[in-house]
Amino acid sequence: MIDIGLNLTSSQFAGEQSALVARARAAGVEALILTGTDLLGSRESADLAALWPCYCFSTAGVHPHDAKSVDEQTLPALRELAALPQVVAIGECGLDYNRDFSPRPVQDAVFDAQLALAAELAMPVFLHCRDAHARFIEILRPWLPRLPGAVLHCFTGSDEELDECLALGLHIGVTGWLCDERRGQLLREQVARIPAGRLMIETDAPYLVPRDLKPRPKRNEPAFLPHIAQVGDSWLQLFRAPFRVAACAGCANMISAVVWCARTY
Repeated sequence: MIDIGLNLTSSQFAGEQSALVARARAAGVEALILTGTDLLGSRESADLAALWPCYCFSTAGVHPHDAKSVDEQTLPALRELAALPQVVAIGECGLDYNRDFSPRPVQDAVFDAQLALAAELAMPVFLHCRDAHARFIEILRPWLPRLPGAVLHCFTGSDEELDECLALGLHIGVTGWLCDERRGQLLREQVARIPAGRLMIETDAPYLVPRDLKPRPKRNEPAFLPHIAQVGDSWLQLFRAPFRVAACAGCANMISAVVWCARTY
């Protein structure tokens, strides 16, 4: 069981990263992928991942909220980070037309540039899309033949959006949204339609605390990943196989596992 996306660099976890990783191990989580959302955060995620080799990995990228911060130095710096052994994907990258913290044309250009980088380096991408599906697909589609894999994380889209993503071969990341009886019903129904090898699980910690945890914690953490999987399993009897990743024989196998292959080693 791999947490494919958490924000271990969050200030909410300051000084507690070692304890969080220890709790995740004790809970049966077999690997963590630390999300990079801007250049500084990507560096910090890579540095943290290096502390737990073969258990923690990271991504390197710029979230659409931070697209406006990208300059001529950003992409070369991401390229350097991507050469590190613990960095396994480009991202979090994509579009967010809900909050528009960066101008939409800037978001578009930065997303396209990161897809180009991932294609150049033959690396998978960790994707974000909110209220921008049509434009997101328009930019992403031409790059897909050159990408070894792509996962749309924290999926909460419509049935039609899910169908298009699946038709394009994307992996789909689901979170503790499944545990929210108010907002998670559609997602509970949708996961039954996601092929087992393309369904992935994540906490997005410290965000998206599973609503049904009692007592409800103030923040999310990777040790809660098995709970998310159990909730899904109780609804669908579908989650168990895609989320199981057996203990690996070494780093190479685990890296293969975290590059969105969803296979059992």
